Amino acid sequence: MGKLAAAIVTVTPFQQNCTILWDDESMEGVVIDPGGEVERIQAALQETGVTVKEIWLTHGHIDHAGGAEALKRALGVSITGPHEADRKLLESIEKQAEMFGVPGGFQNAYPDQWLSEGDTVGFGDHVFKVLHCPGHAPGHVVFYNEAHRFAHVGDVLFQGSIGRTDLPGGDHEALIRSIREKLLPLGDDVSFVCGHGPGSTLGRERVSNPFLTA
Repeated sequence: MGKLAAAIVTVTPFQQNCTILWDDESMEGVVIDPGGEVERIQAALQETGVTVKEIWLTHGHIDHAGGAEALKRALGVSITGPHEADRKLLESIEKQAEMFGVPGGFQNAYPDQWLSEGDTVGFGDHVFKVLHCPGHAPGHVVFYNEAHRFAHVGDVLFQGSIGRTDLPGGDHEALIRSIREKLLPLGDDVSFVCGHGPGSTLGRERVSNPFLTA
């Protein structure tokens, strides 16, 4: 098994972390949350030399899924995730663009496969467990790789903060439950990439994140 490698392309006016994950031996990988600026994502893929197997979506907000259909067409790959509870969000991305007043060719997204709690996805020899973590969005999922003690948590948890819950479908109590019951039990040593800003470890957030220590 090769090592798990990652690159982040910050896209859209929302400064979202589009993440490229790949195996450093086979160079096979995935793109997680291509929110927009697809040409920049393609340039990063060309620079890294990654062969993309799939597009994975953590949830249905515009800044995470607005470029998924365009990248799907460009690469000829399928879209996997999130949970089907985000169907309405994904089918309203163009309306979200109008609501936020952001131009840039965002498109509604139509996943080829929905994900549920306990499913697994992967590339090469790297297997990720799917955790359904609602709160920021009803269908939000997290991708967890036990072998590398690594998770992609999308907008569930940030360094020093948590996902906002004032958007349609948001639920603060559900989000806190998702973090406490799904993420923190994975272990303090688990590092994570999130949807915005720098990553962290679950242990660091457990003891210092004001939303978890209050």
